[in-house]
Amino acid sequence: MNKIFLLLICLLSNFVFSHTINYDTIVLRHWSIQKEHKFIDGTFMMFKNDTVFIEKANNTISKVAFLDLSKNDQEFVIKKNSWVKNLNTIALEKQEVGKSIFNYKFWIIVSLLIAFGYYIYTFSNRKKSKFLYPVLFFGIVMSLYSFTKKALITTDPLFVKSAFLPFASTVSTSWDNTYFYVNSKGIPNHTMMVGISNHGWQQQVPIPQCYISSYINQAGQQNAWSIPLNPVIAATPVPVNSSHFTIGAIAIAANGVAIFNLTTTSGQNSYTTGQLDNYGGHCGKGDDYHYHTAPLHLITSGQTTSNVPLAFALDGFAIYGSVEPNGDALAALDANHGHYSNGVYHYHGTANADGSNPQMITNMVGQVTEDASLQIVPQAMAKSIRGGNLTSLSGALITSCVPNGTNNGYNLSYNLNGTSGYATNYSWNGSVYTFNYVTPTGTTITPYNNGFAQCTVPNLGFDEIIFLENAFTIFPNPTSEVLNIKIRKDINENDIQGVLIYDLKGSLVSKTANFKSNIDIKNLSKGSYIVKIEFLNYQISKKIIVE
Repeated sequence: MNKIFLLLICLLSNFVFSHTINYDTIVLRHWSIQKEHKFIDGTFMMFKNDTVFIEKANNTISKVAFLDLSKNDQEFVIKKNSWVKNLNTIALEKQEVGKSIFNYKFWIIVSLLIAFGYYIYTFSNRKKSKFLYPVLFFGIVMSLYSFTKKALITTDPLFVKSAFLPFASTVSTSWDNTYFYVNSKGIPNHTMMVGISNHGWQQQVPIPQCYISSYINQAGQQNAWSIPLNPVIAATPVPVNSSHFTIGAIAIAANGVAIFNLTTTSGQNSYTTGQLDNYGGHCGKGDDYHYHTAPLHLITSGQTTSNVPLAFALDGFAIYGSVEPNGDALAALDANHGHYSNGVYHYHGTANADGSNPQMITNMVGQVTEDASLQIVPQAMAKSIRGGNLTSLSGALITSCVPNGTNNGYNLSYNLNGTSGYATNYSWNGSVYTFNYVTPTGTTITPYNNGFAQCTVPNLGFDEIIFLENAFTIFPNPTSEVLNIKIRKDINENDIQGVLIYDLKGSLVSKTANFKSNIDIKNLSKGSYIVKIEFLNYQISKKIIVE
């Protein structure tokens, strides 16, 4: 009988702790290695140090340089690697908000321990059993502790980084053991301000800000956006409404633009009251551009993909679009406008089919610190040039907002009560900001001397440069007359300082200021050349052959 009882315990234990292994049919990918003009059939294993590891059908591993793969294979690796990082984000805290932490496994283990204790008491040698009681007691305590312990979530910083890589031309990142830092100037590559209704413009205008680690803000802290890498589930999620988080950001978009509460400081719904432009953004009192809705346009415009986050909340949890990270249809959302996936919580940004009723975070799931001004801290801060006492200009309808010819300011045009000819044209030179207020009858020029010198986003990391190299296509190559350069949608032409061509001796043979998509090379002799595309802080080089 004793053997039967022990066998029963073993079978029950196997039921509780074992994993089912399924040997399904494995589909091999046909990889194209362009540099060597050959193919490999195998499955993606991992992507590390710019090398793709491919497991072939005979279980051998092939290592291929990422840049040697075809464009389709490179895109597959980026998507697959992002998905793997998301799946492997270490999450030891798996219980859902508001649900009991005691599940069926807990009760099975308790039952087994009680049965084992009864067995010892009934059938074992009474003199020897006294030595087993402490072991049994210790086992019960450890089992209960394993179910009640609230472990810390640790987010893989490389997973967070994957969200910002598509915008590496204007956003750079870094991290330590506590925070993931995002450096940007808070300016997107789409048109700003157009679409704000005729009663929603507060007369603020977009000015690039110093959201960078080297800039110390008014609170004495580095001014980069800080995303917690060790988020903690809050005992009670805090509502994102007119009573909480009404100042400052609640999230940071992948393009480096802050996302604020949908409700403004005055308690109004920024969307329904017409205060937002066509992309869900406008400017605050610090002349800082920010969104009030989830930037779903980053996905629909092709600037990023749905399998990586389009933003991160300042409690440390990712924000996806209107589909699941693996491309599946959106699953049911909880009261916080998110849910768990593989034990990790994330939010979703959604909108109705007509674009109305945008939602993102209804309650902040992770623990955050809210200061007396009702903003999350630490928080990057904008610096005001003109002060924050501007009021709504009733009857104003913004018609355009474009960079000026010297890329040191913007020209914003608007109609006032149906009359055109109004504009706010502004520029900066050092710490002096000059505003030209244009009306149909004249122009008022006002300088502001208390501004800040424009900052530079820190140098990009090596892996970000690699990503950018794949954002350019130069064709045809070889060529003889015209060199065509095509850039991806996530690269802003205004960020390119010039295109330079060098011969193999290092002599400059051609230079084009700013960006040109077509360059005449008829005067170049036959041979190999190096094309360098210049940004402010780095260059990207590609080799061409002139026939």
